Amino acid sequence: MSAAPHPTPPPPDAAPAPATVAPALRAQGLPKAVWAAVAALYVVLFPYHPGLRSPNELCRLWQTRALVEDGTLEINRALRDYGPVGDLSVMDGRYYPSKAPLLSFAAVPLYAALRAVGGGHRYAVPEVPLVFFSRLFLTVLPTLGLLWLVRRFLRAFLSPVVADGVTVTYALGSLAFSYSLLFMSHQTTAVLLFAGFYALWRLSRGEWRERGYVVAGACAGATVAAEYTGALGVLGLVLYAVLTVLGTPEPWAARLKKLGRATGLAVLGALPFIVALGLYHQATFGHPLETGYKHLNDAGYQPWHLGGFLGIRTPDPRAFTLSFFSPLRGLFTLSPFLLLALPGLVLLKRLGRTSPEARALFWMSVATLAGYTYFTSSFTYDSWGWTTGPRHLTGLVPFLLLPAGLVLERLRAAGRPVLSGIAAMLCAASVLVTGLATFVNYIPDDVSTPVLALARPLLVDGYHPPNLLAFLGLPTSLAGAVLFAALVTVAAFIFGSLCQDAAGRALPPAAWAAGLATLAVLASAQALFTRNDRADQNAVRFLESVWLQPPGRPATPFWP
Repeated sequence: MSAAPHPTPPPPDAAPAPATVAPALRAQGLPKAVWAAVAALYVVLFPYHPGLRSPNELCRLWQTRALVEDGTLEINRALRDYGPVGDLSVMDGRYYPSKAPLLSFAAVPLYAALRAVGGGHRYAVPEVPLVFFSRLFLTVLPTLGLLWLVRRFLRAFLSPVVADGVTVTYALGSLAFSYSLLFMSHQTTAVLLFAGFYALWRLSRGEWRERGYVVAGACAGATVAAEYTGALGVLGLVLYAVLTVLGTPEPWAARLKKLGRATGLAVLGALPFIVALGLYHQATFGHPLETGYKHLNDAGYQPWHLGGFLGIRTPDPRAFTLSFFSPLRGLFTLSPFLLLALPGLVLLKRLGRTSPEARALFWMSVATLAGYTYFTSSFTYDSWGWTTGPRHLTGLVPFLLLPAGLVLERLRAAGRPVLSGIAAMLCAASVLVTGLATFVNYIPDDVSTPVLALARPLLVDGYHPPNLLAFLGLPTSLAGAVLFAALVTVAAFIFGSLCQDAAGRALPPAAWAAGLATLAVLASAQALFTRNDRADQNAVRFLESVWLQPPGRPATPFWP
């Protein structure tokens, strides 16, 4: 069912709603070839290197092995049979992943199927295909489904070309790309949170029946079972649900009654996940509210999770600054297009003067941004490990897309070619920076910059990202060139598509000049912070020593 139009027109200083766009342009968006390139990059790329013993991923998959092979939650035997991993908790001599357990359990049917295909014995599934298919079915494909939801949501507020441009930028130019290609819970959290929000949004428009609150509740419960900090996003969803229910023109008694029914249905959906999570904690750590972070095996990590709530204390200016602006992994450094969301929140607030829907969206976005900002500013920045960007903020990013899109729409409608060119290049640059960083996706925490200090020298030395094409026999250099060309082509297409006015005409040369100047400034900033010192060089050499598909040498077979 298509999204309903705004019940009231936006004020004159706000971005135009889709109804103001010429009918001939409403059906236009990015061509299918761009979406095909996005899907191909998601499915084909496989940044994984067994020598790194990726702890966040393997500790979950070792528990999956234990559940299928041994029928136990502990992974002691899996550690002996399949090799040591990190990110563990220990209780009475029994080892468990320190993470929330949803992904471990979600991989059980997949592992059982792979085991049957491989012959049904204990060592039937090698590590590389286990990681590949776990990512493909449990993080990659769900994210591709999320992109469809994001696109449908944005098209209710933005013109098709802007909605599609923002969606593709999110797909390849944000943490969504990096963490869908890792078997971690960060992008799973983003998928579940936005799916829950999407259900609430459709309910608020009267497009879903009331039982849709069960879906929203199930997504919220699953979010916490996937990642404990996902509760921050769930609070934003609760606020949105309350505002949309109480913001209706019905009598207050009817509103309160509806809120009670919605709460009951949402709790019904969330309860199985919350109960299961409590039972898991009871079985592993002796109490329904006791998590693995209180029983970490590595004594060096324990101080990071002590004090406050699971290590969340009072804000630290250093953690805040580095989380958002670090040259290595700041949110706005890797995805500069998200800077547009800050003025976009102002536009969304203005829309809220006449639209209860926009008002609820504004307060949810602000609350979610505030919650995640507090968390990333209050948790130990140095505990992130070898990550691409601020991984704990992955669940926040989808809720910044509409504000960013409103700014792009406003600039196009206002005839501001220079600012439009700058904004369009911020989107394209996000795809280039985050995309190239994701080609590596294991970024040492002592490197100066992810692209110029790490990704570029690796590519120059012939170390292209491991990928399915190379597994299928294509030379690694050719496969890497194809992936790089696809990324650059999508970035160029986003820039060209967004450098158009509201009628679909190309903006004047000033817009293109401003965009190219923006790219030059961003590249110069990367070069300024790139040290090329011993730490950078050692990181490159180390990654080359463990690379899954090294140039000129036999690569690890996909399935021996």
